[in-house]
Amino acid sequence: MKVTCPRKEFFEAVSAAGQATSVRTSQMILQTLKIVAEGNKVTITGCDGEIWVERNFSAVVEEDGAICVPAKLLTDIVNSMPEGDLNLSSTDGGNVLVQHGESEYRLRSLETEDFPTMPEFGGESNLDLPLGDLRSAIDSVIFAVSPDPHRAVLTGVMLNYGGDTLRLVATDTHRLAVREISRPGIGTDLSAVVPEKALKAVKALPFGDDKLISLQFGKGRIGVSTDSARMVSQLLPGTYPNWQRVVPEETTRTWKIENDQLKSTVKRALIVARDSASRVRFKGDEASLLISAHNEEKGDAKEQLQIISDNGGIEIAFNGKYVLDALEPIHGAGMQVEMTEPMRPAVFRSAEEGD
Repeated sequence: MKVTCPRKEFFEAVSAAGQATSVRTSQMILQTLKIVAEGNKVTITGCDGEIWVERNFSAVVEEDGAICVPAKLLTDIVNSMPEGDLNLSSTDGGNVLVQHGESEYRLRSLETEDFPTMPEFGGESNLDLPLGDLRSAIDSVIFAVSPDPHRAVLTGVMLNYGGDTLRLVATDTHRLAVREISRPGIGTDLSAVVPEKALKAVKALPFGDDKLISLQFGKGRIGVSTDSARMVSQLLPGTYPNWQRVVPEETTRTWKIENDQLKSTVKRALIVARDSASRVRFKGDEASLLISAHNEEKGDAKEQLQIISDNGGIEIAFNGKYVLDALEPIHGAGMQVEMTEPMRPAVFRSAEEGD
C-alpha cells in the first residue's frame, strides 16, 4: 500500500471510524482500523463486533493494499500533525509508515483477514428524514440513556414509528426523556432499540442538516449507507419497559419559567450542591420560585426567579444535574414544569413546543 492524501480528510475518516472500535476487549483486531486503498479511494472501517462504521474519501493511491492499524494510536498521531499532505505506506515486516513533512512514525499492523466483515442489513423497515431533524431528536433524549450494562435494553434509545409520529425514548430509571416528531409518511411501522453508540455514529455522518438520510432496519440491525459513509449496528434485544406508566397522567401544578434564567440559576446552585448528591430544592408560590442548595461544609445558596404559576405552591427537590440535562434540549425562551405532589415525578417541557 502507498497512499498520499490531505491530513484533514484522513483524520476525519479515522476519527469517525474510530468511534466503532473497542478499548475494552482482549481481541486486538477490534482495537484496530482497517484501511483499504484501491483505485483512487481510501476506505477506513472500525468495528467492535456489534457496530461497524466506514468512511471513504478520494486519495492518490500509488499501490493498492489493505492493513489494520491500532485505532487510538493512529488517531492521536494524526491529530497532532499540522495540515498538509500525509503519506501512508506498508513496509516489510508488518509495519505501517506514516509520514508528514519531516515527521515519520512506524506502527505495527495486523492481518486484515481477521477483521469482521460488515453484515447485511435492511429489508424490513425504513425511516427517511433530514439528518438535522434526526440529530436534534437524538440530542433531546440521549442524555437519559443508562450506562448500566446489566440492563442492556436501557443502554439504547427506543425508536417507534406508526405512520404519523416518530417517537424517541430513553431512560436510566432515574429520569426519562421523550421526543416526538410529527412526520406522516416518512417510513414504515417500526419499534426498535438502537444502541447509544450507533446513534452517535449517525449524528457524526459527514453531511449538513438538510441531507436526507434513510435508516434501514432488518435482520436485527440498523444501517445507514451513503456514497461516503456506512454504519451498521446490532439492535438491542429485549422488551423496552412501559415508559408511559411513570409519566403522570394529569398534573395539578404548573410553573412557567424563562429557560435561560432557570438554567443559569441551577448551575450556580450546583456549585454548593455538588458534594451533596447535587440536591437542589425548588419552592414556588403564586409569582416566584426560590431555588436553594445546602452543604454542611460549604454553606447555602438561595436565588429567586419570577414565574407564572398555576396552583404552584409546592416545595420539591431534584438532582440539579438532571434538571440541566432536561433543560438543554428544550428550544425556545420559555419552559414549564408540571407537577402533582412533592414525591411524585415532575415533567419538564417546552412552553412553546408540544414535542
